[in-house]
Amino acid sequence: MRKIRNYENLHIPLWLLKDTCWMLQWRWLGVFMIIPTFLVALYLTLKLYQEKNLEWLVNLSILFWISANSYWMCCEFFKREDIKDFAGIPFVLGMISIALFYIKKLKT
Repeated sequence: MRKIRNYENLHIPLWLLKDTCWMLQWRWLGVFMIIPTFLVALYLTLKLYQEKNLEWLVNLSILFWISANSYWMCCEFFKREDIKDFAGIPFVLGMISIALFYIKKLKT
């Protein structure tokens, strides 16, 4: 579990850096930062799922959030705000996965 926490701690600055690039309009660095941010979230999700740790659903929610956030950022960067509403799909999927986590948590 300690190794997982190290990745979670790495994940936060990656996410902050990606969103800071978005705020500062540093397009290519922001787009590049999607890759490590997404991969760390994917790793955490898969690792916890393999360990049969219920928190994998929380990390799945974060993975959906990063996906939606990154899509929205790219829509703004590349002047495609007409299609940014599709970011709502992974946002909703993230809400569903976090709801499933709490439902399952209440049952145990």
